[in-house]
Amino acid sequence: MTSAEDTIIRSEQPGEASCDPVLEVRDLRVAFQQDGKRVDAVKGVSFHIGRGETLALVGESGSGKSVSALSTVRLLGDAAEVSGSVRYEGREIIEAPEKLLRTIRGNDISFIFQEPLTSLNPLHTLEKQITESVRLHQGLTGAKARERVIELLNRVGIRNPESRLADYPHQLSGGQRQRIMIAMALANGPELLIADEPTTALDVTIQAQILDLLAELKKAEGLSLLFISHDLGVVRRIADRVCVMKDGVIVEQGPTEKIFSDPQHEYTRKLLAAEPKGMADPVRDDAKTMVETRDLKVWFPIKRGFLRRVVGHVKAVDGATLSVRQGETLGIVGESGSGKTTLALAIMRLIESQGPILLMGQDIAGRQGRQLRRLRRDMQVVFQDPFGSLSPRMTVEQIIAEGLGVHEVDPTRDHREMVAEIMAETGLDPSVMHRYPHEFSGGQRQRIAIARAMILRPKVVVLDEPTSALDMTVQVQIVQLLRDLQRKHNLTFLFISHDLRVVRAMSHQIMVMRAGEVLEYGEAAGIFNNPKTEYTRALLKAAFPERDL
Repeated sequence: MTSAEDTIIRSEQPGEASCDPVLEVRDLRVAFQQDGKRVDAVKGVSFHIGRGETLALVGESGSGKSVSALSTVRLLGDAAEVSGSVRYEGREIIEAPEKLLRTIRGNDISFIFQEPLTSLNPLHTLEKQITESVRLHQGLTGAKARERVIELLNRVGIRNPESRLADYPHQLSGGQRQRIMIAMALANGPELLIADEPTTALDVTIQAQILDLLAELKKAEGLSLLFISHDLGVVRRIADRVCVMKDGVIVEQGPTEKIFSDPQHEYTRKLLAAEPKGMADPVRDDAKTMVETRDLKVWFPIKRGFLRRVVGHVKAVDGATLSVRQGETLGIVGESGSGKTTLALAIMRLIESQGPILLMGQDIAGRQGRQLRRLRRDMQVVFQDPFGSLSPRMTVEQIIAEGLGVHEVDPTRDHREMVAEIMAETGLDPSVMHRYPHEFSGGQRQRIAIARAMILRPKVVVLDEPTSALDMTVQVQIVQLLRDLQRKHNLTFLFISHDLRVVRAMSHQIMVMRAGEVLEYGEAAGIFNNPKTEYTRALLKAAFPERDL
């Protein structure tokens, strides 16, 4: 087992930012009680962050990254046993009184979390949420508070901020919500920002914008940054130094370029090598067409006035034509709001649309009720966030078997036996089917979601960002699982993703969407090697900065 003494520390250059530490963590240990047993989450971690420096904590889920970060301002609650030393500007945090902690939190150290939609209150406007912070810490109210809020929104790149003050979080895109989180973190002029996976759920172009914004703010405000991520491409772009964590221990740390160019620890080399590789298996020449659309449109009416008259339309999908064969994967890419998920939902008849939708040669656009239900067994979906898509009140057995009862699948067979079979096929241990979703890792939960879809033996599966919330090493495992299932059952996939590296490894065809329109559609190799539009080139450049496009 790796211990704190085994950490590989790379030498640093004289005069680096580390000589003037803002935060010093020494021999940090964090333990929890789980089912009557002690679980050591962090085991003697030590690191420091210099003034004006960006330090990245990298590692897989469960490695202790977020627990270490939350410990710096004692946000783990009474359930955690914390020992060691955390010093901010020379002041000890671990044993600090609550009054001092309230002064440091928000004022001196601020957090930016991974999923802004769950961090922002859905019932409060943007103005109210940002004002709350400046009122509590600075005592600003009324016109002065509003002036400060507008200033912050301008600083993080929100256009026409005065017109957005009354908006609610659901009215913003993912990138805009993350900018709001950054504005709230900056509200009181902190010295240290702790960013916990701030770009994981964002499109590649939006991700690049957020990273550029953080770099600009860091330089302009003189901030120090603790950046937590499992995406090594992002880390290489933003960090000055890197600490690699595994099983609660830092196994290697040092300057970013040294870590990437000459990794010393086996685990670091494993992380750097974790990327979906290879190409999709070729499709048989005689494969039949499974899904086809012709000039498909999804327009949402804009209603105004007392009589709610239609004054226009939001063209979420504006004329999409596609054809996908058995055993083939269509990768659908584009920024948030481009219409990717809307197109998939229309194909599955979960939202209204115009234009023919053919499933195995049958036009299902006009099907309703029982006719449509019979077809749903052949069309299944796997969502982006497995934790959000799995009921926390149901066991894994109940979750996976639910569709069997709804579709009255083979009532003569034991459903428990069928659940065990599909769990084994998707890489899960059938002996844990009595457990609940919170007892599994992110990768295991995504396998549960895949098992739930696959137990019905569908012909077409929609995969809506199935790997974006997962660690790089787990992504590789899920991609391989999907390939194996496709090969074994000759499945047709509609694969929606903003991760072009995963799309390249999975897809036979690519559809590039922007603002509801299809900009490019064709063979994957052709689009990756010879993009026709400037927008596609921008997407590829953001995903593959090392390529010359």
